[in-house]
Amino acid sequence: MIRAKKKFGQNFLIDESIKRQIIQAIPNDLERIVEIGPGLGDLTQKLVQLSGKIECFEIDSELYEILLDKFASEILEQKLKITNADALESWDEIARQEYFLVANLPYYVATNIILKALSDSKCKGLVVMIQKEVALKFSAQAGDSEFSALAILAGVRGDVELLFDVPATAFNPQPKVVSAVIRIIKDRNLVDDFELGEFERFLRSAFVAPRKTLLKNLACFCSKSIVESFLAKHNLPLTTRPHELCVALYLKLFKEAKNERRECTNSR
Repeated sequence: MIRAKKKFGQNFLIDESIKRQIIQAIPNDLERIVEIGPGLGDLTQKLVQLSGKIECFEIDSELYEILLDKFASEILEQKLKITNADALESWDEIARQEYFLVANLPYYVATNIILKALSDSKCKGLVVMIQKEVALKFSAQAGDSEFSALAILAGVRGDVELLFDVPATAFNPQPKVVSAVIRIIKDRNLVDDFELGEFERFLRSAFVAPRKTLLKNLACFCSKSIVESFLAKHNLPLTTRPHELCVALYLKLFKEAKNERRECTNSR
Protein backbone atom coordinates (compact mmCIF):
# COMPACT_ATOMS: atom_id res chain seq x y z
CA MET A 1 0.00 0.00 0.00
CA ILE A 2 1.51 3.30 -1.13
CA ARG A 3 1.01 6.23 1.22
CA ALA A 4 0.66 9.71 -0.26
CA LYS A 5 3.59 11.92 0.67
CA LYS A 6 2.64 15.30 2.07
CA LYS A 7 5.97 16.88 0.99
CA PHE A 8 5.01 16.25 -2.66
CA GLY A 9 1.40 17.38 -2.19
CA GLN A 10 0.12 13.98 -3.32
CA ASN A 11 -3.61 13.30 -3.61
CA PHE A 12 -4.29 10.34 -5.90
CA LEU A 13 -7.27 10.65 -8.24
CA ILE A 14 -9.51 7.59 -7.82
CA ASP A 15 -12.81 8.68 -9.41
CA GLU A 16 -13.19 6.95 -12.80
CA SER A 17 -15.78 9.43 -14.12
CA ILE A 18 -13.44 12.37 -13.43
CA LYS A 19 -10.60 10.57 -15.23
CA ARG A 20 -12.85 10.05 -18.26
CA GLN A 21 -13.90 13.71 -18.27
CA ILE A 22 -10.27 14.82 -18.22
CA ILE A 23 -9.43 12.54 -21.15
CA GLN A 24 -12.46 13.83 -23.09
CA ALA A 25 -11.25 17.41 -22.59
CA ILE A 26 -7.93 16.72 -24.36
CA PRO A 27 -7.83 17.66 -28.08
CA ASN A 28 -7.63 14.85 -30.61
CA ASP A 29 -4.58 13.75 -32.64
CA LEU A 30 -1.84 15.20 -30.45
CA GLU A 31 1.67 14.05 -31.32
CA ARG A 32 3.12 14.49 -27.82
CA ILE A 33 1.45 14.74 -24.42
CA VAL A 34 3.43 15.58 -21.28
CA GLU A 35 1.96 14.48 -17.95
CA ILE A 36 3.42 16.04 -14.82
CA GLY A 37 2.97 14.05 -11.61
CA PRO A 38 1.43 10.80 -12.87
CA GLY A 39 1.33 9.39 -9.33
CA LEU A 40 0.10 5.81 -9.47
CA GLY A 41 -0.51 6.06 -13.21
CA ASP A 42 -4.31 6.00 -13.14
CA LEU A 43 -4.66 8.85 -15.64
CA THR A 44 -1.58 7.63 -17.53
CA GLN A 45 -3.41 4.34 -18.11
CA LYS A 46 -6.00 6.25 -20.15
CA LEU A 47 -3.51 8.60 -21.81
CA VAL A 48 -1.57 5.73 -23.40
CA GLN A 49 -4.76 4.76 -25.23
CA LEU A 50 -4.69 8.07 -27.12
CA SER A 51 -2.76 8.71 -30.31
CA GLY A 52 0.71 10.19 -29.94
CA LYS A 53 3.53 9.63 -27.48
CA ILE A 54 3.18 10.20 -23.75
CA GLU A 55 5.99 11.50 -21.52
CA CYS A 56 5.63 11.55 -17.75
CA PHE A 57 7.69 13.43 -15.17
CA GLU A 58 7.43 12.00 -11.66
CA ILE A 59 9.41 13.54 -8.78
CA ASP A 60 8.78 10.65 -6.34
CA SER A 61 11.42 7.92 -6.80
CA GLU A 62 9.24 5.27 -5.15
CA LEU A 63 6.32 5.99 -7.50
CA TYR A 64 8.72 6.12 -10.45
CA GLU A 65 9.75 2.49 -9.81
CA ILE A 66 6.09 1.44 -9.57
CA LEU A 67 5.31 3.21 -12.85
CA LEU A 68 8.24 1.52 -14.62
CA ASP A 69 6.86 -1.86 -13.61
CA LYS A 70 3.21 -1.00 -14.33
CA PHE A 71 3.90 0.34 -17.83
CA ALA A 72 6.80 -1.93 -18.84
CA SER A 73 5.16 -2.97 -22.12
CA GLU A 74 4.19 0.60 -23.12
CA ILE A 75 7.75 1.76 -22.40
CA LEU A 76 9.16 -1.13 -24.44
CA GLU A 77 6.87 -0.17 -27.35
CA GLN A 78 8.13 3.45 -27.01
CA LYS A 79 4.56 4.62 -26.52
CA LEU A 80 5.48 5.95 -23.09
CA LYS A 81 8.56 7.52 -21.50
CA ILE A 82 8.83 8.13 -17.76
CA THR A 83 11.44 10.41 -16.19
CA ASN A 84 12.20 10.59 -12.47
CA ALA A 85 12.66 14.34 -12.06
CA ASP A 86 11.24 17.60 -10.78
CA ALA A 87 9.35 18.98 -13.79
CA LEU A 88 10.26 22.61 -13.09
CA GLU A 89 13.95 21.71 -12.94
CA SER A 90 13.67 19.63 -16.13
CA TRP A 91 11.78 22.10 -18.29
CA ASP A 92 14.40 22.07 -21.05
CA GLU A 93 13.63 18.37 -21.52
CA ILE A 94 9.87 19.05 -21.52
CA ALA A 95 10.28 21.89 -24.02
CA ARG A 96 12.61 20.14 -26.46
CA GLN A 97 9.67 19.81 -28.88
CA GLU A 98 5.99 20.77 -29.08
CA TYR A 99 3.68 19.25 -26.48
CA PHE A 100 0.28 19.45 -24.78
CA LEU A 101 0.34 19.45 -20.97
CA VAL A 102 -1.96 17.24 -18.87
CA ALA A 103 -1.67 17.07 -15.09
CA ASN A 104 -3.25 16.65 -11.70
CA LEU A 105 -1.00 19.33 -10.22
CA PRO A 106 0.06 19.50 -6.57
CA TYR A 107 -1.42 22.68 -5.14
CA TYR A 108 1.93 24.06 -3.97
CA VAL A 109 3.46 24.18 -7.48
CA ALA A 110 0.34 24.52 -9.67
CA THR A 111 0.59 28.26 -10.37
CA ASN A 112 4.31 28.14 -11.21
CA ILE A 113 3.87 25.21 -13.60
CA ILE A 114 0.91 26.81 -15.40
CA LEU A 115 2.78 30.11 -15.81
CA LYS A 116 5.82 28.22 -17.10
CA ALA A 117 3.68 26.41 -19.67
CA LEU A 118 1.96 29.63 -20.73
CA SER A 119 5.28 31.35 -21.40
CA ASP A 120 6.70 28.31 -23.22
CA SER A 121 6.23 28.60 -26.99
CA LYS A 122 6.55 24.80 -27.34
CA CYS A 123 3.46 24.27 -25.17
CA LYS A 124 0.32 24.25 -27.33
CA GLY A 125 -2.16 24.09 -24.49
CA LEU A 126 -3.05 22.39 -21.26
CA VAL A 127 -5.72 20.52 -19.34
CA VAL A 128 -4.88 20.58 -15.63
CA MET A 129 -6.58 19.93 -12.32
CA ILE A 130 -5.83 22.49 -9.64
CA GLN A 131 -7.33 23.99 -6.50
CA LYS A 132 -10.62 25.68 -7.45
CA GLU A 133 -9.56 28.97 -5.86
CA VAL A 134 -6.58 29.11 -8.25
CA ALA A 135 -8.72 27.94 -11.19
CA LEU A 136 -11.04 30.90 -10.61
CA LYS A 137 -8.09 33.31 -10.65
CA PHE A 138 -6.99 31.98 -14.05
CA SER A 139 -10.49 31.84 -15.56
CA ALA A 140 -12.01 35.06 -14.14
CA GLN A 141 -13.24 37.81 -16.45
CA ALA A 142 -12.71 41.57 -16.06
CA GLY A 143 -15.11 42.87 -13.44
CA ASP A 144 -15.05 39.65 -11.41
CA SER A 145 -13.58 40.06 -7.93
CA GLU A 146 -11.21 37.14 -8.68
CA PHE A 147 -9.83 38.81 -11.84
CA SER A 148 -6.07 39.06 -11.40
CA ALA A 149 -2.69 39.11 -13.10
CA LEU A 150 -3.01 35.33 -13.56
CA ALA A 151 -6.14 35.73 -15.72
CA ILE A 152 -4.38 38.37 -17.84
CA LEU A 153 -1.22 36.28 -18.32
CA ALA A 154 -3.43 33.40 -19.45
CA GLY A 155 -5.65 35.64 -21.56
CA VAL A 156 -2.78 36.94 -23.70
CA ARG A 157 -2.08 33.32 -24.75
CA GLY A 158 -5.57 31.87 -25.15
CA ASP A 159 -9.06 31.44 -23.70
CA VAL A 160 -9.33 29.82 -20.29
CA GLU A 161 -12.20 27.40 -19.71
CA LEU A 162 -13.18 26.24 -16.25
CA LEU A 163 -14.56 22.83 -17.24
CA PHE A 164 -15.84 21.23 -14.04
CA ASP A 165 -15.37 20.97 -10.28
CA VAL A 166 -13.79 17.93 -8.64
CA PRO A 167 -14.97 17.09 -5.10
CA ALA A 168 -12.57 16.03 -2.37
CA THR A 169 -14.12 12.55 -2.43
CA ALA A 170 -12.55 11.96 -5.87
CA PHE A 171 -9.12 11.65 -4.22
CA ASN A 172 -7.25 9.45 -1.80
CA PRO A 173 -6.33 10.95 0.59
CA GLN A 174 -9.05 13.57 0.42
CA PRO A 175 -7.79 17.18 0.23
CA LYS A 176 -9.40 19.86 2.36
CA VAL A 177 -10.40 21.93 -0.67
CA VAL A 178 -12.46 21.57 -3.85
CA SER A 179 -10.48 21.16 -7.07
CA ALA A 180 -11.36 22.13 -10.64
CA VAL A 181 -10.16 21.30 -14.15
CA ILE A 182 -9.25 24.10 -16.54
CA ARG A 183 -8.35 24.01 -20.23
CA ILE A 184 -6.28 26.56 -22.13
CA ILE A 185 -5.72 26.24 -25.87
CA LYS A 186 -2.85 28.56 -26.74
CA ASP A 187 -3.94 30.17 -30.00
CA ARG A 188 -2.51 33.69 -29.66
CA ASN A 189 0.52 35.60 -28.43
CA LEU A 190 -0.42 39.18 -27.54
CA VAL A 191 2.83 39.95 -25.70
CA ASP A 192 6.20 39.35 -27.33
CA ASP A 193 8.44 36.94 -25.44
CA PHE A 194 11.16 39.57 -24.97
CA GLU A 195 8.63 41.89 -23.29
CA LEU A 196 7.00 39.28 -21.06
CA GLY A 197 9.21 39.98 -18.03
CA GLU A 198 8.39 43.71 -18.15
CA PHE A 199 4.69 42.94 -18.66
CA GLU A 200 4.72 40.68 -15.57
CA ARG A 201 6.34 43.47 -13.51
CA PHE A 202 3.67 45.88 -14.79
CA LEU A 203 0.90 43.49 -13.70
CA ARG A 204 2.50 42.90 -10.29
CA SER A 205 2.40 46.65 -9.74
CA ALA A 206 -1.17 46.93 -11.02
CA PHE A 207 -2.45 44.24 -8.63
CA VAL A 208 -0.11 44.88 -5.69
CA ALA A 209 -3.09 46.04 -3.60
CA PRO A 210 -6.30 44.81 -5.31
CA ARG A 211 -8.61 46.97 -3.16
CA LYS A 212 -6.73 50.16 -3.99
CA THR A 213 -7.05 52.12 -7.21
CA LEU A 214 -5.09 51.33 -10.33
CA LEU A 215 -3.80 54.91 -10.25
CA LYS A 216 -2.21 54.40 -6.85
CA ASN A 217 -0.87 50.89 -7.55
CA LEU A 218 0.89 51.86 -10.79
CA ALA A 219 2.65 54.86 -9.22
CA CYS A 220 5.82 52.77 -8.86
CA PHE A 221 5.77 51.71 -12.52
CA CYS A 222 4.86 54.87 -14.44
CA SER A 223 3.84 58.48 -13.92
CA LYS A 224 0.47 59.41 -12.50
CA SER A 225 -0.30 61.53 -15.58
CA ILE A 226 0.00 58.51 -17.92
CA VAL A 227 -2.63 56.57 -15.95
CA GLU A 228 -4.88 59.60 -15.50
CA SER A 229 -4.91 60.45 -19.22
CA PHE A 230 -5.45 56.78 -20.13
CA LEU A 231 -8.46 56.45 -17.82
CA ALA A 232 -9.92 59.73 -19.12
CA LYS A 233 -9.44 58.65 -22.75
CA HIS A 234 -11.43 55.48 -22.08
CA ASN A 235 -14.11 57.22 -19.98
CA LEU A 236 -13.07 55.42 -16.82
CA PRO A 237 -13.13 57.03 -13.36
CA LEU A 238 -9.93 57.73 -11.42
CA THR A 239 -11.25 55.32 -8.80
CA THR A 240 -10.99 52.34 -11.21
CA ARG A 241 -9.65 49.27 -9.43
CA PRO A 242 -7.34 46.63 -10.93
CA HIS A 243 -10.03 43.98 -11.53
CA GLU A 244 -12.20 46.40 -13.53
CA LEU A 245 -9.91 46.71 -16.58
CA CYS A 246 -10.09 44.07 -19.33
CA VAL A 247 -7.10 42.33 -20.96
CA ALA A 248 -7.24 44.55 -24.07
CA LEU A 249 -7.07 47.73 -21.98
CA TYR A 250 -4.22 46.38 -19.87
CA LEU A 251 -2.27 45.75 -23.07
CA LYS A 252 -2.88 49.33 -24.24
CA LEU A 253 -1.96 50.82 -20.87
CA PHE A 254 1.19 48.70 -20.73
CA LYS A 255 2.22 50.01 -24.15
CA GLU A 256 1.81 53.62 -23.06
CA ALA A 257 3.57 53.09 -19.72
CA LYS A 258 6.40 51.18 -21.42
CA ASN A 259 6.91 53.95 -23.99
CA GLU A 260 7.10 56.56 -21.23
CA ARG A 261 9.70 54.52 -19.34
CA ARG A 262 11.82 54.19 -22.47
CA GLU A 263 11.59 57.88 -23.26
CA CYS A 264 12.77 58.66 -19.73
CA THR A 265 15.67 56.23 -20.11
CA ASN A 266 16.69 57.70 -23.48
CA SER A 267 16.58 61.29 -22.19
CA ARG A 268 19.08 60.59 -19.41
